[in-house]
Amino acid sequence: MFKRFLILLSVFALTACQSIPEGVAPVTQFDESRYLGKWYEIARLDHSFERGLTKVTAEYVPREDGGINVINRGFNAEDNEWSEAIGKAYFVDDPSIGHLKVSFFGPFYSSYVVYELGEDYDYAFISGYNKDYLWLLARTPTVSDELLARFLRVAGEKGFNVEEVILPQ
Repeated sequence: MFKRFLILLSVFALTACQSIPEGVAPVTQFDESRYLGKWYEIARLDHSFERGLTKVTAEYVPREDGGINVINRGFNAEDNEWSEAIGKAYFVDDPSIGHLKVSFFGPFYSSYVVYELGEDYDYAFISGYNKDYLWLLARTPTVSDELLARFLRVAGEKGFNVEEVILPQ
């Protein structure tokens, strides 16, 4: 009985962080090939694994196994050095739905939910598995004031704490 409990607990731990926050829906008609490439982080809710980083980029490159390599880079001014993390991502369900699971730490995956995407794939609003994780990514290092305001408005309407959003550039 205890062994069965540990197995269920392990399965729950490995999948719990792949959920979608209430009120957030991933985009449909997602085109992986258009999403690949380099993105600039414009805004985010701060968290420990990016704290202190500026000039943050994310690059998405196809993997031979059908997944996507994720290469995150950022500059740490305090240490005067670049930091890099390499992970992997896979679609949770259908590749035409903007919901992926991303791992930087072995078998542990977390949700990556694209909930708004520019028609030309020029910007993306991203959520994690809960409302503690939020990003605005763009193909350019800056965006218009209108797009930033839209991001904050939409995120606020979905229940994210937009008062805590930082602009790391």
